[in-house]
Amino acid sequence: MFYGAYKNVRNSAWQCLIDFKINSLPVDVLQIAKTADIKVIKNSLINELKESELGAALCDGDKWYIIYDDTLSSSQKRFVVAHELGHIFLGHRLKNGHFVHDNYKLEKEANSFASKLLSPACVLWGLDLHSTNEISKQCNLTSQQAAARARRMSVLYKRQMFLKSDIEKKVYKLFEDYIQKEIHAC
Repeated sequence: MFYGAYKNVRNSAWQCLIDFKINSLPVDVLQIAKTADIKVIKNSLINELKESELGAALCDGDKWYIIYDDTLSSSQKRFVVAHELGHIFLGHRLKNGHFVHDNYKLEKEANSFASKLLSPACVLWGLDLHSTNEISKQCNLTSQQAAARARRMSVLYKRQMFLKSDIEKKVYKLFEDYIQKEIHAC
């Protein structure tokens, strides 16, 4: 992903945290959807997803819907909902009311949005989290998702790339009480 696109996705995830006043981990994606008036529906209730789909975001012209495969684990479901929120909040184009999930670039952006929304780097840094296990446990991510985040965090720790932008500072401020409470609980 080019840095410009990466920065846009990262900032969009951070802005989402700010706009929806998220201030603790794990991030409550259902609360974000509810506040944004996006209806989240279990696929088992409507059988709308194709066999290969884990989730989908749909718009009927007035209202947004996210459908997810409710046979997945809790952490997988959260990531799927966050991924679909990424499509919506990043403004990805629709075709006949559906996002087309065959565009690699847009899928990568939605995955990146989900990762940054569910495990904001400045919060992980504030909690001094490094390992896959720590990140998985704190953020309710799968081991695979947490491992990818731990690899990125390793780079950020080496470069000391935290609290470099105003928007990131706002996210950190939003989570500051939570971070302090978690640090003192250990």
